[in-house]
Amino acid sequence: MSVGSRPKADSMASSYSYDADNRLGNWREKLDELWHYRSLLRNLVVRDLKARYKNSVLGILWSVLNPLFLMVVFTILFSVLANNQIRDYPIFVLVGLIPWNFFSGSLTGGTTAVTGNAGLVKKVYFPRELLPASSLLSNLVNFGFAFAVLVIFLYVFGIGLTVHALWVPLILITQLIFTLGLCLLLGSLTVFYKDVLMILEVVMLAWFFLTPVFYSLEMFGDTATLMGVTFSPGQVMRWINPMASIIDGYRTVLWGTYDSLGPAPMNPAYLARTFVTAVITLIVGYAVFLRLNPMFGEKL
Repeated sequence: MSVGSRPKADSMASSYSYDADNRLGNWREKLDELWHYRSLLRNLVVRDLKARYKNSVLGILWSVLNPLFLMVVFTILFSVLANNQIRDYPIFVLVGLIPWNFFSGSLTGGTTAVTGNAGLVKKVYFPRELLPASSLLSNLVNFGFAFAVLVIFLYVFGIGLTVHALWVPLILITQLIFTLGLCLLLGSLTVFYKDVLMILEVVMLAWFFLTPVFYSLEMFGDTATLMGVTFSPGQVMRWINPMASIIDGYRTVLWGTYDSLGPAPMNPAYLARTFVTAVITLIVGYAVFLRLNPMFGEKL
């Protein structure tokens, strides 16, 4: 069996054969293959969770304590010391931090998923895309615990969940698609270029400050002028930064807007545009991953 090959299911047995000349195959065959390896994906997710919290006293509670600690820090800095007038600022920050931590953790883990499992990749065949996917899903478990705590805080602050919270699953799906696309793209490039990890560290830091996690896009005003061109800073930020739209979406339906008194309805146009961007990112990332996949064994 060739290294980096993709098997085809035999209708009469559970054995597999590989056609190296047809490694890109078709989407239906790939979905069938991924479904066949679903138990492996589950085991990879469990392994990631166990490895992450091994010998940890608090275990998965760290996924909750991390955003809570940062919430306290940002609240002291911007609400108390800087006299920020944003209502319910701890919730404002928490609604942004939890999705961001999910994105950051998934992207960092997904980028090193293939190189971190070099021994497994070189020894046995399985769909390599399961490695970035397992990192994403293990971080999704952490996100679930943190989100449950967020819901509790929403009721503690008298906000609660409204009918607008029904948008959350659609926003989450958009984030999952976008993040998986980046994980596949960067995870495959890291096999060939180790500099990707160094660049990612710098990019993630800049990306954090360019995303409305601890501030509101409305604080920049309705319009701004740069080199004689007048534009809306908030709108441009949402266009060029999908995570700005995603986090702004969570905040809108769970906390509200800068001028509202509570949760507000989601703008479907914003979500639709971000969803299209996420799908394009996934298609490009997966195409690059499939193209480079057969060479992973040689480079690792």
